[in-house]
Amino acid sequence: MEWYWWVLIIFWTGGFGWAVDNARTALRNRHTRKLELIEAARQERLALESANQPPEPVCGCTHHLAKHDKQGKCHERVEVPTAWDETKKPVRFESGQCNCQQYVGPEPLSQVYAPDLTDLA
Repeated sequence: MEWYWWVLIIFWTGGFGWAVDNARTALRNRHTRKLELIEAARQERLALESANQPPEPVCGCTHHLAKHDKQGKCHERVEVPTAWDETKKPVRFESGQCNCQQYVGPEPLSQVYAPDLTDLA
């Protein structure tokens, strides 16, 4: 009997099912891993972009410095609670003026030149 008959007999009895299952599992795992690598690269790119931005001058009231005048008074409108329930949680709000008085956010660092620590020569 020729060798191809043995191959046909094994094929007819389902002997190559394990090979097909292994190939499908391998392709599925490869696809999942590829998607994870793409997501990790996207997260790294977003982290690098956010790391290269200077700090935002944000007041303690969480409003930008542009919302404050020269004296430090904030001109942003906020929700002020006007009614509370029995557990002292606010249940009703109205629009009101922000009460903060001055900028307390991060100060941008000045740019400083620092030479390399290693000698190239």
